[in-house]
Amino acid sequence: MEAYNIFISKWKQLTGVDLTLYKEAQMKRRLTSLYEKKGYQNFKEFAEALEKDQRLLNETLDRMTINVSEFYRNYKRWEVLETSILPLIKHNKPLNIWSAACSTGEEPYTLAMILEQQKGLSGFQILATDIDEKALEKAKTGIYQERSLQEVPASVKDRFFKQNDDRSYQVKADIKKNIRFKKHNLLADRYEQDFDLIVCRNVFIYFTEQAKEELYLKMAQSLKKNGILFVGSTEQIFNPEKYGLISADTFFYQKR
Repeated sequence: MEAYNIFISKWKQLTGVDLTLYKEAQMKRRLTSLYEKKGYQNFKEFAEALEKDQRLLNETLDRMTINVSEFYRNYKRWEVLETSILPLIKHNKPLNIWSAACSTGEEPYTLAMILEQQKGLSGFQILATDIDEKALEKAKTGIYQERSLQEVPASVKDRFFKQNDDRSYQVKADIKKNIRFKKHNLLADRYEQDFDLIVCRNVFIYFTEQAKEELYLKMAQSLKKNGILFVGSTEQIFNPEKYGLISADTFFYQKR
């Protein structure tokens, strides 16, 4: 059995994550870089070490899930959400929203800040999920360094953040109250239903075509009629009709 296949089998046993659904070359590169840095010679040796060392296991999971995020990432897309997309779904109130693969929380907090400023919206709730428990713990604290807030408009920063003595920023409690954080494996766990909006950005690029098709279908099934799926700026769905979706704008897809 090839060393990488041994690793795949052990990883699924330890974490429940099926690496066969991720792009192999990309994943191998990332993992090889990590195990070499840690002083291991091959995937088999690395797998044996992960079984014995929980800290190493957590660090590897964190490295694999690429927790790179910031508030209002790709700012123009959020403007489209606010001006063109929310009017399509605002009548379904309170809005039920899922921020999938939310990483360290910048995305669900961005959503909450945008929604708090919407006129004519009676309420909303956001489910924010990720496979990485360490990332979710950071998200729950709501404390961020200034570099994460580079795209945040000054008025939004003043209204929804409190600056700490160490120059970090704390998300205010009135934004946090509408967000529920939960661990979730997109590829294996059951999906909740009846969402008006699902935001899943910059994660599809890591999956195989087969895995992407399964995710698009499951997300479409989790939307209410006329609900919207919002994907990342390199993740255009070229055949949305296959999943019962139509293009509502670039990177936004509406369920029919």
